[in-house]
Amino acid sequence: MGEILFLAHRIPYPPDRGDKIRAYHLLRHLARNHRVHLVAFADDAEDLQRKGGLAPYTVSREIAWRTPPTAWTGLRAVLQRRPVSLVAFADAKVRHAVDRLLAEHPIDTIFLYSSQMAQYLPPRPKQRVIMDFVDMDSAKFAAYAEGAAGPMGWVHRREAALLLRHEQRVACGADASLFVSAVEAALFCEQTHAPRVHAIENGIDTAFYDPGLRFEPVGGEGPLLVFTGQMDYRPNIEAVTWFAETVFPRIRQSHPGARFAIVGRAPTLAVHALTRAEGVLVTGAVPDVRAWLAAAALVVAPLRLARGIQNKVLEGMAMARAVVASPAAAEGIDHAGTLRVADGSAAFGDAVLSLLAEPEIAAALGAAARARVIARYSWDARLAPLDALLAASA
Repeated sequence: MGEILFLAHRIPYPPDRGDKIRAYHLLRHLARNHRVHLVAFADDAEDLQRKGGLAPYTVSREIAWRTPPTAWTGLRAVLQRRPVSLVAFADAKVRHAVDRLLAEHPIDTIFLYSSQMAQYLPPRPKQRVIMDFVDMDSAKFAAYAEGAAGPMGWVHRREAALLLRHEQRVACGADASLFVSAVEAALFCEQTHAPRVHAIENGIDTAFYDPGLRFEPVGGEGPLLVFTGQMDYRPNIEAVTWFAETVFPRIRQSHPGARFAIVGRAPTLAVHALTRAEGVLVTGAVPDVRAWLAAAALVVAPLRLARGIQNKVLEGMAMARAVVASPAAAEGIDHAGTLRVADGSAAFGDAVLSLLAEPEIAAALGAAARARVIARYSWDARLAPLDALLAASA
């Protein structure tokens, strides 16, 4: 049984947001055949209190507290000519923990989760290195730059360029580089020409996301449209703002009792402001997101900027809900026609209204979506190629 050092930019427990869900299932999978040492950051006090949930999958855990980036973070990044994303995760205690674990244990694999953690690699690692980029962060900032003018446009263009060089350098030195979808992996290869790039897709726990379970009633009366996600994350903020302002008013004209529930932790002031419109609900963190999905007439994923596979879409599908998704939200998912994909406010509104008008068709679409994720997206099946990669790079 080999030993793995798993470095993560966010503690992978509890698995209650996209990046933590993938990291948690990777950690569980690796722990089946390896002794895993975890070094990670935490930016939520509750996560620190619950880190014991990782004890079954790790032989040691080093969790460092990370404060939000400040203006000084950005200034240091400029002075050091480094991406802000890396400087924000630079920590002497983490570096010491990594060096100590490598010195004290027969680590044979360093598994990096998110490119920010690659800065903790030793200069010439003797261990195999698996780099899980998940998504291509440089492409995300390039997309931000396209819609930004003035100083913020410069900031995003700078971050995109520096991150791309960082990603390329890390990938060329790694034994394998992982991405969450074939589309994302192909984009990375096209822009970097890096070798040994692989797609390891996300899965979904369909026993947990099971519409047959009983949940506390939520949401009240009338057709409920549900969006789930971390609500201080820019793509999610932009998605719900666009839907609430350009699509939902039309839905309310045909269905005056319709409600749009924005379900997720840390909603910003801009998200809260959307509740000024009739029918818009902002829940903040909820005890169990499945209750809201179970209560939904439809799940909506109107993301205009999305990378990789969207867990929110897989969760809606697993709960047998009809999902209306933008092309960006659906791109990485092999849904075989079990999603309604709509581009633009008119088409998105048409898709929602047609499913609300024909609930039996929505129910059939939801049932087909659940069958699809059961057949295609179990975590065991999605992560099985990882074992071959570890064996091949030994």
